Amino acid sequence: MTTLLRIDSSASGENSKSRQLANEFIEKWLAKNPDGNVVVRDVDANPLPHFTSETLGALFTPEENRSAEQKAIVAIGDELINELEAADVVTVSAPMYNFGIPSTLKSYFDYIARAGRTFKYTETGPVGLLNKDAYVFVASGSFLAETPMDHQVPYLNTFLGFIGITVKETFIAGGQALGEPGEESFNNAKAQIAVAV
Repeated sequence: MTTLLRIDSSASGENSKSRQLANEFIEKWLAKNPDGNVVVRDVDANPLPHFTSETLGALFTPEENRSAEQKAIVAIGDELINELEAADVVTVSAPMYNFGIPSTLKSYFDYIARAGRTFKYTETGPVGLLNKDAYVFVASGSFLAETPMDHQVPYLNTFLGFIGITVKETFIAGGQALGEPGEESFNNAKAQIAVAV
């Protein structure tokens, strides 16, 4: 059975354009993979604690010396990484908030970036360990893709690549606060999904 891990982050619920694009993709993916399993990780509905000094301290404490509280902190990341490792393909849907990704998604990334599990350091630099493919679905109020103000798509590509996840395709719905141009952009992204899956 092929498993797809779906990661959603928009605070707009079902009104979210990035979620709607992910819905479109997954519907078509399931049609091609009728025995496929979709696991949903919604970091807006179930936000993770922010990465703090306590988090870092727990991770750097040897396992045998961790307190019960530290073990619980490390277990959060363990669950997320196990879920990610078990997936064959990943989708990430993310709106642009204030030129970047939601803080809830950033927290998720902070927990899954773990040396020795999802990446390793080598003499020639860090190497990602997950070896998976991903599809990314993003939306923004204006058209900022491929401009100096876009800290959304480049960041997603950089981070996912860092842990060994190759972004096969990114579907962008820009201009969502601009009426008709935004609708056209959204429909174009949907049309691209129809061809890609």
